[in-house]
Amino acid sequence: MKIDLKNLNIKTAHQHLIKGDFSSEELTKECLNVIKEKNKDINAYLEVFEKNALERANDADKKIKEGKYTELTGIPLAIKDNILIKGQKASAGSKILENYTATYDATVIKKLKDAGAVFLGRTNMDEFAMGSSTENSAFGVTRNPLDLERVPGGSSGGSTSAVAMNSCLGALGSDTGGSVRQPSSFCGLVGLKPTYGSVSRNGLIALGSSFDVIGPIGKTTSDVEIIFNTIKGGDDLDSTTIQESKKVYPVKSREAGISLGVKLFNRARIIGVPSFVNEIGGMDNFAKNNFNESIKRLEAIGYQTKEVSLPNVKYAISAYYVTLPAEASANLARFDGVRYGLHKDGENGIDDYLKTRGVGFGKEVRRRIILGTYVLSAGYYDAYYNKAQDVRDLIREDFKSAFKEVDVIITPTTTGSAFKIGEKVNDPVRMYLEDIFTVSANLAGIPAISIPSNKKEDGSFDGGLPLGLQIIAPQMEEDVLFEIAKNFLGEK
Repeated sequence: MKIDLKNLNIKTAHQHLIKGDFSSEELTKECLNVIKEKNKDINAYLEVFEKNALERANDADKKIKEGKYTELTGIPLAIKDNILIKGQKASAGSKILENYTATYDATVIKKLKDAGAVFLGRTNMDEFAMGSSTENSAFGVTRNPLDLERVPGGSSGGSTSAVAMNSCLGALGSDTGGSVRQPSSFCGLVGLKPTYGSVSRNGLIALGSSFDVIGPIGKTTSDVEIIFNTIKGGDDLDSTTIQESKKVYPVKSREAGISLGVKLFNRARIIGVPSFVNEIGGMDNFAKNNFNESIKRLEAIGYQTKEVSLPNVKYAISAYYVTLPAEASANLARFDGVRYGLHKDGENGIDDYLKTRGVGFGKEVRRRIILGTYVLSAGYYDAYYNKAQDVRDLIREDFKSAFKEVDVIITPTTTGSAFKIGEKVNDPVRMYLEDIFTVSANLAGIPAISIPSNKKEDGSFDGGLPLGLQIIAPQMEEDVLFEIAKNFLGEK
């Protein structure tokens, strides 16, 4: 059977592998061929694990023949460069970790290995996940496979580009303020930011420890769901993980009954539409129109919609870009050139430290370290950091109140489609505003998914470039996100 990677996803590939239509080795070789053909122009992968991938594929084929398999056995995946794979380099897109080799597997990697997944390589990213375009990598810009003059989004742009260029069937990214959802929107994919604590951060190179979460990227909602169900769960190595399902929001009763059919079940769901969406400055008319069409589409398939108020979400960007740099400056203090990573000799120990960090960190990372150190300094801690934390609490309360009335909340994922490379990279404020719809879910610690909102039946996108619809749910209600996403996209 000829392997058609463009029209293959995890679910269908699994069925073919079980039937014996092709082997994991054949599937992996086909993915490696695509990487060899396309990666030189796109720069999605920083390193390809060809030998290791083929060995894992052979092992997967043996497991399948023995009947000992999962839905991910033999499935080729790409992994973001800030997630540790034992024996492989993990640079987080930075010169300061250029030659660092991981000494252990991240918990999510261990779970994927146990499931029999195949790792094709590590993908490019904004340095230490600081960015919204994958232009901040120390190892070159990643391009959007749908338009090579445009960014793929960030910081997980390498992972989304790897999936969008049909070189793998799924990928892992990390989402601190939108870094899975925004590039998924720009590349026409499905990307999930899980509930904070639902997926272990053990083995993830930290950016903001109270924000970071590892999330799956795929072509379909089902594929993202399969990966999420594999990597989720409590972990003794990460004290922030949720050991059991704890729904902290008083979710509206769904009295219509799950077993009475999809149409009636849809009517039981009430979708909240924030009043501020169409008032956001900088949002282009095509994105506004597409969002309004998405609302009509949800109503047409049986959902109710209701306007909701989130009065403090307008302060989300400000609160995020005070709190996140503060956490980043603390987390990145460990990269000092003494224990691991890049080292530059100076006249003394302090000079070693300054030279190593000055050369090893890029411009955006240095900017955020300076900002974070400033807001944590004496005399400014209360004025900035504590106030930002107070706003974060207010945003959590906004969502709590809204979820008493509705089941989920929808917004656009971004203010428009993918912008051109170089268009915003020298304007930090414009770049930070790329996160305007996504950061609130990270501040509140709740799950959100981005799905293509303008994809046509033939696979093309209305208007030429993809746009995303973001669906936000209460804590630990990823299943609700998957249900609504599948219905919106017409997935079975």
